[in-house]
Amino acid sequence: MNVILTGFEPFPGVAINPSQQIVEHFQARDGNWIAEVLPTAFAPAGERIRALIRQHRPHTVISIGVAARRSTLALERFALNINDADRPDTSGVQASGQPIRAGGPAAYRATLPLETLAETLAARSIPFSYSNHAGAYVCNHVMYCALDEIALMGLTTASGFIHIPMMTEAEDQPGADVGLPLATMIEAVEACVQVVVARAAIASA
Repeated sequence: MNVILTGFEPFPGVAINPSQQIVEHFQARDGNWIAEVLPTAFAPAGERIRALIRQHRPHTVISIGVAARRSTLALERFALNINDADRPDTSGVQASGQPIRAGGPAAYRATLPLETLAETLAARSIPFSYSNHAGAYVCNHVMYCALDEIALMGLTTASGFIHIPMMTEAEDQPGADVGLPLATMIEAVEACVQVVVARAAIASA
């Protein structure tokens, strides 16, 4: 019934990454999860999420990353088979239209129970929205690699991505003025993890 939860390190333009702080919150607690902060670099992050899935064969994968100009959490519906960005990753790679896996599906749909997660967030009055794709930077890369690895291994693992806004505490960071408090975002991710752990318990009963 284990859950893989990942976030990211800071990257160009984002000196403080709240997804890292959320994951570190989970790392400091015992629970049915494997929490890891990934590098914000295409190949290393993709390779690591694939390795985690192969090692743990989890029930669920939840990846989170910051979209600094947003004001709500965003439940991502699709991952695209493309790396394309207006900024380099932390290893200096500037992606421009390359596929994540040559010959792979053009897109994968998230397999997290998005509607149930939405209901859970709404019940807690946590602002959220749906997003139709996770962009084309490292967030999308990790979402695609996770879903691709699950498909290649023939697992039934549920997987998806949640974008979070900047935390309001990071006052000097872009997006902090429209973001959410870190405690609210931790509450949101904890609620989502509780949903998937409860579903796993029911499925295994």
